[in-house]
Amino acid sequence: MAVRNNHVFKGHKALLGAKYVTYGELELPTRYNIFPKSKDGFDWGHSGKASIQLAFSMLCQLSNEEFAKKYAVQYADEIIKNITARDWMLNASDVLKWIVTNSDTDEIKENYKQINKTVQIKKVDTVEVKKSKKANINIVKDICKTLKITQKNLAEILEVPEGTVSSWAVRNELPRLGRKAIEFYMLNTKNQKIVDSYKNFTTLLNNA
Repeated sequence: MAVRNNHVFKGHKALLGAKYVTYGELELPTRYNIFPKSKDGFDWGHSGKASIQLAFSMLCQLSNEEFAKKYAVQYADEIIKNITARDWMLNASDVLKWIVTNSDTDEIKENYKQINKTVQIKKVDTVEVKKSKKANINIVKDICKTLKITQKNLAEILEVPEGTVSSWAVRNELPRLGRKAIEFYMLNTKNQKIVDSYKNFTTLLNNA
């Protein structure tokens, strides 16, 4: 059982779909080796396998493996599926409230009491989900920032008029085909870097 000083779970969905969850500013482990539900990691906004994996890991972080296995499905159905924001934050205090409500284990209840004695945590309802400031981010500007390019460069990559990209930025939207094109571009760029690294390596070997 590991409880950190700031007692906060945070989730973030990256622009192109990757999902991250942290606890105490450290990546929350999936614990797939002891609870093999979802090979693809975490998700939220529903009660599927990836959400159950997240529910298990959160419960296991603040209780124990036995309790987490027993109640992962229930927690996913009651809490995780109600998290619909791209970015969210939950206090460990609220997760512990849910654990205590559903537990008859004295150890878990005592852990909850000790946390509330040693830290001051803002009181919020268990089902409340806080959107981070990133939830209002502009999708087009975020892409340009991530790729370190201008909107003009983005238009050139997608082979569309610069005015089209500007209108996407104003409306804060990106068509599905545009997303796919960017994903392909990023993958191609990554693969090219691998090829270049290999070429540099072989060159060094030949010159050695």
